[in-house]
Amino acid sequence: MNITSRPTVLISGAGVAGSTLAYWLARHGFRTTVVEHSAGPRSGGNPVDVRGPAVRVAERMGVMGRLREAATSVTAMSFVDGSGREVGRVDMRALRRASGSGEVEVTRSDLARILYEASRDTAEFLFGDTMTALSQDGDGVHVTFEKAAPRRFDLVIGADGLHSATRRLAFGPEERFVRHMGLYVATMPLSGPAGNGHDVVLHNAPGRMVSLHPVHGRALAAFVFRSPAVEGFDHRDIARHRRILADAYTGGGWRVPELLDLARTAEDLWFDSVSQVRIDRWSNGRVALLGDAASSVSLFGDGSTLAIAGAHTLARELAATPADPVSAFTRYETGHRALVDPRQGSIATAAALMVPATRAAITARNLATRLWPAVAAAGWLRGRLGPRREPVRAAAG
Repeated sequence: MNITSRPTVLISGAGVAGSTLAYWLARHGFRTTVVEHSAGPRSGGNPVDVRGPAVRVAERMGVMGRLREAATSVTAMSFVDGSGREVGRVDMRALRRASGSGEVEVTRSDLARILYEASRDTAEFLFGDTMTALSQDGDGVHVTFEKAAPRRFDLVIGADGLHSATRRLAFGPEERFVRHMGLYVATMPLSGPAGNGHDVVLHNAPGRMVSLHPVHGRALAAFVFRSPAVEGFDHRDIARHRRILADAYTGGGWRVPELLDLARTAEDLWFDSVSQVRIDRWSNGRVALLGDAASSVSLFGDGSTLAIAGAHTLARELAATPADPVSAFTRYETGHRALVDPRQGSIATAAALMVPATRAAITARNLATRLWPAVAAAGWLRGRLGPRREPVRAAAG
């Protein structure tokens, strides 16, 4: 690496992880370029939580106030049967108070936009382009783009999601690292509000869930269902996605027929496997992975929180030893895996709660919802009265 000038870093992906990393690398004196396949910051997206270490990172970036302004207004989660009758309810405000973390719920697109706006003045962004090849030596990485002229960088970071081009180019084909977790998910925005505007409403049949989530006066519909891996599945084949979804929800109750009709023509339908990424090392020479590209923890695993915390950790470690990125990558991975690994083991529990496999399991979950705020409060109290721990290093320094 040329340490007589500012080190150059290419980040693939302008989402949550990529924009956060661009911000912190610029703060540490790196020259950063971000390449993003989409034509601009993406619209839409499911609601996500910013919590724990990510709250502290966002506060240091000066964006926490903006995130709170963009927050959804959800106050409760309501479970309904096929006729729309409420059969379970969770007070989300009580859960947040019990957690004591200062967490906030925003749409993924709002989160990515706010982080992009925080970093855009100190990084170069190339929208509507992608890497097609890379080769590295002891001094840097030569990158070929689909549209832009080839360039050379000191380092390349893949923050380009579950279907990472960086991982494919530098580590190997996707099928070696991406594991289907027995679920598929689809989301689409609706043109108007649903319900009272403050409740997330969920309906379950065995192995299937449909939800309506209020977002800024509108609603986001989500489908999550259990299924073995679909042979030959292509995350870009929208026509097949519509067929898979219709087959999975045939005969559904509540508002399922209406929502399926909308899904057949929705322009902004997003559909993918719920998957995890498992890879032995997150770096290969001068190329490293971040966020879902390195360690997707699936639909229920605090992916955005982990992406923000991981980006902060990676930038800090690179700044500590800019002439020795290999050691920096190792320290980043060691520290951040301590946050990621426990989340990767939680998919079965989360799926059992949100997408119960049997009717008896649905009934038991609905009854258990009455205890969730109390259980969360007890956990928070144990944390306050138990032994003190050092702050998570991912949000320090």
